[in-house]
Amino acid sequence: MPTAPRRARRGDTPPLRTGSSEADVLRGFLDYLRTSVAAKVEDAPEPHVRAAAVLSGTNLLGLLHHLTHVERATFLGAEVTDWPGTFRAAPADSVAEVVARYREAVERANDVLDGCADLAAPLPRPRPDTPAPSVRWALTHLIEETGRHAGHADILRELIDGTTGR
Repeated sequence: MPTAPRRARRGDTPPLRTGSSEADVLRGFLDYLRTSVAAKVEDAPEPHVRAAAVLSGTNLLGLLHHLTHVERATFLGAEVTDWPGTFRAAPADSVAEVVARYREAVERANDVLDGCADLAAPLPRPRPDTPAPSVRWALTHLIEETGRHAGHADILRELIDGTTGR
């Protein structure tokens, strides 16, 4: 079966094969996925970046907006009261603004992780009375969550303009 011609192909950089500790490996994979999903969104054309290409209403910009909230909730202890609402960026939000907010959330999350030496310890929380997952669980969850949505982003971006690759 012939395939449609691709308009653009990103360089496909595999995850780093380094890391002397479990924490280094987990953080390396998470950072790789974070970079990949942000790259799918950062140069996507308007208004297609907001258009739902599937019946669920999922769109490329909304995926990154959602992942921003996941980063903040998991690593920074932010409270989210409307998870379905996190899949929709505001109409006034530009692609650059959503990408910048995601990268800022990742940077803040990494700052927290830099202070976590024990993967079994709970993540620090701004309010100590709030339950927190272990650092290991949080890293594993974010690898799964970001990887899942990076796969969605791959498909959505290809549907938008044919761009493939990481």
